[in-house]
Amino acid sequence: MAVVETLFSTGLRISELCHLQSKYFDLKNGGLCIRGKGGKERYLQIGNNDVLSILNVYKVCFEDEIKRHGYFFVNRYGKPLSEQSARSMIHKYADEIQADINITPHMFRHSFATYLMEEDVNIRYIQKMLGHASITTTEIYTYVTTEKEKEILRTRHPRNKINIGENFDNLVY
Repeated sequence: MAVVETLFSTGLRISELCHLQSKYFDLKNGGLCIRGKGGKERYLQIGNNDVLSILNVYKVCFEDEIKRHGYFFVNRYGKPLSEQSARSMIHKYADEIQADINITPHMFRHSFATYLMEEDVNIRYIQKMLGHASITTTEIYTYVTTEKEKEILRTRHPRNKINIGENFDNLVY
């Protein structure tokens, strides 16, 4: 649960999650420092108290293993969680809920970005949170759904504020 909640609430890459060192995780304040592609650092916040509670419980349960290896996420043998182990874990839980699609760790990253975009979060903020150097890369992750697009055009397009009258019978085409 801690792995899935972290992936979904932060948009981390699976490699970033697996290499997250406990010294860069501040559960008290909900912040974490990520080393992304190219060794670039970025800072993220976890803004959900339920997620922070889950992570605090996780930390207490695996405190010895976390201290021993320095990594926040560990496997069932108490060693740092590998990307393959995380993928296997996600597949196992997807099978348990009888998901009819192949759920991957990357889907959580994509969902993170897409849902933020649907909530009208500025794409530059999403770019920063995902650790993308180029806005073009972020745009790939943040497609707007057709329904959201319809809603935006119906409620926000300036044309909707212009009233040309109710009698269209007299218009000449």
